[in-house]
Amino acid sequence: MTTRRCALVGLASLALLAHVGCARAKLLPYTDPAILLTLAPEQELSIFGHLDKLFPVAHVKHGIRISPLPRAERPIAPDVTWNGHTYAIGDFMAAAHFTGVLLIKNGEVTMERYALGRKPGDLWDSFSVAKSVTSTLIGAAIKDGYIQSLDDSLTVFLPEMKGSAYDGVTIRQLITMTSGVRWNENYADPKSDVAVSSNWVGEPGVEPLVDYMRRLPREAPPGTHWSYKTGETDLAGILLARAVHDPLSTYLSDKIWRPVGMESNAVWMLDRGGLVRGGCCLGMTLRDYGRFALFIDGGARVDGRSILPDGWLAAATVNEVNPPGPVPYGYFWWPRPDGYEAVGIFGQSVRFVPSEDLIVIINAATPKPTGEEINSAKAALLNAARKAFQ
Repeated sequence: MTTRRCALVGLASLALLAHVGCARAKLLPYTDPAILLTLAPEQELSIFGHLDKLFPVAHVKHGIRISPLPRAERPIAPDVTWNGHTYAIGDFMAAAHFTGVLLIKNGEVTMERYALGRKPGDLWDSFSVAKSVTSTLIGAAIKDGYIQSLDDSLTVFLPEMKGSAYDGVTIRQLITMTSGVRWNENYADPKSDVAVSSNWVGEPGVEPLVDYMRRLPREAPPGTHWSYKTGETDLAGILLARAVHDPLSTYLSDKIWRPVGMESNAVWMLDRGGLVRGGCCLGMTLRDYGRFALFIDGGARVDGRSILPDGWLAAATVNEVNPPGPVPYGYFWWPRPDGYEAVGIFGQSVRFVPSEDLIVIINAATPKPTGEEINSAKAALLNAARKAFQ
């Protein structure tokens, strides 16, 4: 690792683990998460698995009962063809920078693999997979009566947004990213909204993220234009916490983590205002990613009863953008031709293929946040899994 990289992290007050080669720095109460976009690959491997040692987090408590993950009698270890080469699964994971892969077929785990030093008990940063968790909690809040309708104005819960570009935007438009408010999600631009908003201090007495978002300009009427905005999922998280009168971490524990029977406490990154980030950075074990996936695949049921309104998952996981945007998008879920997916930068994925009763879960630390290399690696693994089950 270069001296410049170590200096950069030190300036951001990240307490890096010893084996990445930087001296341990003093951890400040708040560390700008935008630094995650500039890490060297060896730093990613340490930091993505140790959010709670580097950033302020809330803990999502699991319960006494641990739900077993059903295991297939015959596990698989498929070879994967990618970039013109055929790899054994372990070699492929190392080449693709995948730290954990869980394959679930017909409700049973058929493969659980780790690479690049990752261990089963290690938590891993979800990045934007957390958006789909927040979506699920919004559905639960409607079922619980805390939110009356997706067509309510978001100013019902966020009155600070009155007079801003978000005045007149509905909760539905917020969770489909069709607010029409201008936002720059360019991960390579240090002046982008996604970078600057995470470290915004703002006006005293106003939550920093709310203050930042209410200053943004409008680019289109609400409901007429789609663009991807992490800030809006963080805003949705603040709205949800206000609606349920609890931190998101507590509501997640009460609605999913305890009743579903997760094996470990999760950690959820806090923003500068001390609130859980609804759009990012939920750390959990690979097996708990699997339990969450099975929970969603089974209709989000606890003791036989769904925590969501009737039809919620069907609507959340298909295209809800009208007029159509450049890509299909649901309620913080990504519809796919054969199913749907929760996606996070640096290779995170929970992919559902309902017609094949197949779930593919990937944790990763790819060199770049996004790109065709990541997409092709995910597709190669999916194709390998499909062939293995033929």
